Amino acid sequence: MSKVWFITGAGSGIGAATVRAALAAGNKVIATGRNLDKVRNAFNDVASESLAVVQLDVADEVQAFAAVARAVEEFGRIDVLVNNAGYSLLGNFEEMTTADFKSQIDTNFYGVMNVMKAVLPVMRKQREGRIINISSVAGVIGLKHCAAYSAAKFAVEGLSLSVAHEVEPFGIKVVVVSPGFFRTELLDAKNVKYAASTIEDYAHGGTAEALWSGYDGKQPGNPASLAGVLVELGAMENPPKQFLAGGDAIEAVQPVLEERLKEMHAFERLSQAASGSF
Repeated sequence: MSKVWFITGAGSGIGAATVRAALAAGNKVIATGRNLDKVRNAFNDVASESLAVVQLDVADEVQAFAAVARAVEEFGRIDVLVNNAGYSLLGNFEEMTTADFKSQIDTNFYGVMNVMKAVLPVMRKQREGRIINISSVAGVIGLKHCAAYSAAKFAVEGLSLSVAHEVEPFGIKVVVVSPGFFRTELLDAKNVKYAASTIEDYAHGGTAEALWSGYDGKQPGNPASLAGVLVELGAMENPPKQFLAGGDAIEAVQPVLEERLKEMHAFERLSQAASGSF
């Protein structure tokens, strides 16, 4: 049965690929983005009554509710939300300004929160829905130069897992997807932001730009393949609460989780002592 998908950050990368995959599967799609022309241009070859393009800066709560209202007016319901919009701020933690950090959180975390708040009343009324929040491997294990980005994505993971418990009685399932490296515009020079200041003590490790810019366009993951998986997740009766996307994601996360378990057991006596158990 045809579903209605609401996708943020639909102008490129994973968002644009998911719009196309959802349409190809026979669904209706509301494709949103801060730059409306960019979203329209991404689908200028798509002539379909099943596609609506809506402007949305996810960091703006008022816009989020307006975009959701427009979607319901257009297609009557929202079955699947894909929270994909975001950008990357990279650099050593001490070299980032508080304003930079706040801007990253405003988009990558509060943006997710704003759209979820707008969509959940619709899904509760329907007594069904799927929310797919795009996180990152950096939101599971943390990565060098990614303090702001990881902080926002770790928050998305915690938000998703917590809200999943609250909304499951209403037939709503929440999936947090943590991709590895995919060929998106996240590291494109026009989109990525690097910390402006430098601290000499960190110079031996090289700059964030030197470390990360070389990956742009060379990431192993294909957004179209991930989009097909997201469509499959959106149709599942019982999707996973957490999903690692890409073989490189598994390779990066698995040893870290194993090390955490090893460390947990190594310090179990001290953990028990903290509660007075010993």
